[in-house]
Amino acid sequence: MSVSPSLSRRRRATGAWLTRARRSGSHEQNLVLGILKSALAATLSWYIAHDVLAAEAPAFAPFTAVMMMQVTVYRSAVQSLRYIGAVLLGIAVQAFLAFTAGPDVLTFALVTLLTLVIARWRFLGEQGTQVPTAAFFAFSVFLTSSGFDGRLMALGEIVLLVAIGCGLGTVTNLVLFPPMRHRSVEWTIGSLSHSMCDLLGDVARSLTEGDLDESRSEAWRRRAEALESEVEQARASIRTAWESLLFNPSRLVARHRKHATFEGYEQLVEALGRVAAQVGSMARALHLWADDDRQTAHREFMSRFGEVIGSVGQITRTLSDLDEDRLSEQAVRLCELAGEARERVEALTLIPRQEDPPPFDDLTQPYGVLLIEAQRLVDEMQYSCDIVKYYVDERDRR
Repeated sequence: MSVSPSLSRRRRATGAWLTRARRSGSHEQNLVLGILKSALAATLSWYIAHDVLAAEAPAFAPFTAVMMMQVTVYRSAVQSLRYIGAVLLGIAVQAFLAFTAGPDVLTFALVTLLTLVIARWRFLGEQGTQVPTAAFFAFSVFLTSSGFDGRLMALGEIVLLVAIGCGLGTVTNLVLFPPMRHRSVEWTIGSLSHSMCDLLGDVARSLTEGDLDESRSEAWRRRAEALESEVEQARASIRTAWESLLFNPSRLVARHRKHATFEGYEQLVEALGRVAAQVGSMARALHLWADDDRQTAHREFMSRFGEVIGSVGQITRTLSDLDEDRLSEQAVRLCELAGEARERVEALTLIPRQEDPPPFDDLTQPYGVLLIEAQRLVDEMQYSCDIVKYYVDERDRR
């Protein structure tokens, strides 16, 4: 029985996902581990709250534990402290007003007003919204309890359950496979490089085939502008990677020591950011020239320029498959490709058999501008390759 193409694609996609999930430090593996750790922390919190303490509202503990399962140990610790602080403030405001003024609708309105103001406190960060939330839950518990001591115990129980959830969530994230985010950095660099590779490949094919038009160049310009958002994502992944080192015992394990620094990746992301800006400048130059009737002149130069862009695209193709475990061989390959791109740039001004060389000094025509763009683009790519080579050499010396 034949298998439908869509089913076959889903099977291949599932198989590829499972393969990546077995790869140490991959996004897919981090996702699986995060789910398993959250389930474990929630279960332990529920057991302590329900079976050991016999709490009236045990769900507070597992709910909090799952919330504290952050992408880094440092973030789990910081968010736990902020969450507990927000809950304490919310319950304190509610308890003071309810005990002094009584649990009526006017008191609830005042509690809401004050906690919403406190929620704006910058120190609480994204946990500020928990101040009114905690106050609302506390108000509900206050109404269902009786007597001063009973109400005080019920509110104290909420604080205890939240503390248990925060503690177990943070400790679970710390003890069980604490996340190191070097693979996430590789993935975002690879994604950025892949987008560049696709764009540069399209530009190279069109120029070498002499097929440059306004609509196509307009699409290139938009795609080049979109690269900036991917650069920002890569920068964010670097910040998360540095954060993952804080309070993380994994950095002391031998197999993780080589990942306990991200200087090389950080420099590479900044270099690729400059490359993206240069690609955008080149795309704008081509778009401005696309509707000019003179673009058919000096076709050989445009074809050679397309070959330069294609060479740069080969560099980004290698960067899109960046892998810490294969970085040494990739560094060698990057240096070779950078050398080839450099030779192609130099050949732009030495096109053989040209009786009418391009007017590089005529600013009304694109040739001088494109020559400069090609030189700058190759310079930035050369620097990116040098960063990878330097990082490999430094790592091997450690």
